Amino acid sequence: MNNKIIIVEDELLIALDMQGTLEKLGFEVIIDVTSVEKAIESIEEHQPILVLIDINLNKSKDGTHLGQYLLEKDSIPYIYVTSYADKSTLDQVNATRPNGYIVKPFKDEDLKATISIVLNNYYHKKIDAARNNENEKDFVPQRIRKVVNYINVNIDKKIEIHQLVALTEWKTDHLIRLFSKYLKVTPYQYILSRKMDKAKSLLEETDIPINEIAFDLGFESHSNFYQAFKKMLGDTPENFRKRMQLTKKV
Repeated sequence: MNNKIIIVEDELLIALDMQGTLEKLGFEVIIDVTSVEKAIESIEEHQPILVLIDINLNKSKDGTHLGQYLLEKDSIPYIYVTSYADKSTLDQVNATRPNGYIVKPFKDEDLKATISIVLNNYYHKKIDAARNNENEKDFVPQRIRKVVNYINVNIDKKIEIHQLVALTEWKTDHLIRLFSKYLKVTPYQYILSRKMDKAKSLLEETDIPINEIAFDLGFESHSNFYQAFKKMLGDTPENFRKRMQLTKKV
């Protein structure tokens, strides 16, 4: 029976500490995996039952790139183990939909409990899918999920409807109808909502100029961003930032 766990961590002492804890539980633990590229090779070779990922790998690609790969693979659960727990980081990792999240420093009990819950939930998820054969035959949610994943990963770019259509091989009106059916909002509304979530995080936690935030989120101009923000949130970006700054000072 496969009981391999891969730890993607560039701090050797932390990797060794987790390895010792997990080996006591009977897992076979693979370490010395310090980059996304090496992690993918190791995953394809060993087909682990779980991957633990540090977000900050000090490489050109961080742990969320590996999370996106595993999300698209959709066959192995994965947990982020990181020192970062700020809202911007959480917004970033939420797009890759991890099965768990552990903040360093952590206790052995935290690691054991999280892994136990994640593996148990993932096991029962597979059982439930097997019991519901019609879901396996229904490709519509799979294509919608592919569109949502694309939007979340590319939320800092301008996203056109034709790009989403190409992912599904449907016609435009068919995509909009099915997307709205499953998510209760149109693709445009979903994209705008995700962009506003990202904007709020940047306004609250950084000093990046608002015109740069607008550009970074793929808006054509500051005025377009300003109007969209005010229409959706009922406030201007400037007032929102000031309000959040005052809240922190209280």
